[in-house]
Amino acid sequence: MVNESDVDPGDGTTLHTYDTGGTGPVVFWHHGTPNIGAPPSPLFPAAERLGLRWVSYDRPGYGGSTPRRGRNVASAASDVARIADALNIERFGVFGHSGGGPHALACAALLPERVSAVVGVASMAPYGGDGLDWFAGMSSAGVGSLTAALAGRAEKENYEATAEYDAEMFTASDHAALSGDWKWLLDVVGPAVEGGPGGLIDDDLAYVAPWGFRPSDVEAPVLLLHGGEDRIAPLGHGEWLTRQIATAEARTFPEDGHISVLRHGEAALEWLAERL
Repeated sequence: MVNESDVDPGDGTTLHTYDTGGTGPVVFWHHGTPNIGAPPSPLFPAAERLGLRWVSYDRPGYGGSTPRRGRNVASAASDVARIADALNIERFGVFGHSGGGPHALACAALLPERVSAVVGVASMAPYGGDGLDWFAGMSSAGVGSLTAALAGRAEKENYEATAEYDAEMFTASDHAALSGDWKWLLDVVGPAVEGGPGGLIDDDLAYVAPWGFRPSDVEAPVLLLHGGEDRIAPLGHGEWLTRQIATAEARTFPEDGHISVLRHGEAALEWLAERL
């Protein structure tokens, strides 16, 4: 059972939220691009076994949340703080997949008194990170999409107007997961793109711009999971983040891609529960 409601972040706009309820420790889920923010139902049995409560939201421009042009990655922290206040939640963990990884790290860096621990699965690293070849190992579709974002909003909008789905961005293991145990992801992609590419555009512009914090600012315990065959956020991103975050523990799965690595999410949730 997932309860949905709207929260006003203080400026008259809306953040659409999801909450599985209960009295256990809270885990904020941060979704990827392009997804809506419904929490990950494949991990519901594990969360129930561990006594965890999922809370999440549509980032601005997705689903029921009002678009917010110019948002950066750091803005997730203030949004999550508003939602937590509205739901009377003081401390919580954060769990992000793909583009949700940077937003989860933002909460840890900017809300240190509230975030107990972080899980990042297939997380992106900031563009321009010292010593990081950001595009190395990325699919041609990913390179094209994010290169357009580097050129600015107009170029990114033009790119998305003609962009087509590229199945090659996913590995065979990813496709198996998407047709099997992680088919749920298709349920959160569809509603995210029905209203147009606005949320995706805002996300990609935020990824290649200054994030508004440094990953090295994170002091909470961090677990980073990455697939060795990831073609969307290549393994080098996870390795770079691990070097930057003093508290980070890395788990690498050489045969996994961007989606199939989520199959290790239950173990990551157990790690998180121990720290909540």
